[in-house]
Amino acid sequence: MPKQSPKEKILKSQNPVLVDFYADWCAPCQTMNPIIESVLSELNGKIRLVKVNIDKSPQLAQQFGVRSIPHYILFKKGKIIWRKGGIILKRELEKSLQGFA
Repeated sequence: MPKQSPKEKILKSQNPVLVDFYADWCAPCQTMNPIIESVLSELNGKIRLVKVNIDKSPQLAQQFGVRSIPHYILFKKGKIIWRKGGIILKRELEKSLQGFA
C-alpha cells in the first residue's frame, strides 16, 4: 500500500486528526512538541497527529490558511472542527481537544 500523503491522512481519517503546522527553525513549535505529545497520549490515541513542515509543504499550509506557526487544525472526516495558532497552555489544549476525542 503506498504511503499516504499528509493531505490523504487528514481527509480520509474517520478519527479526529490534529495537524501541527511547524518549521524546524520555529522555537515556539519546539516548545509545543512535548505539550502536544503529552496531551495526545493522555487522550489514549483517540486523536491522531499529523505534522506538516511548512517549508516542505507550503501549498498545504497555504490551502488551509496557515499564516503563522505553530498552527493547529483539528479535522474530523476531512472537515475543520477546531483551529488555533501560537503557543497553547497544556490545560487549554486538553480542554479544547477532550470534547473531540
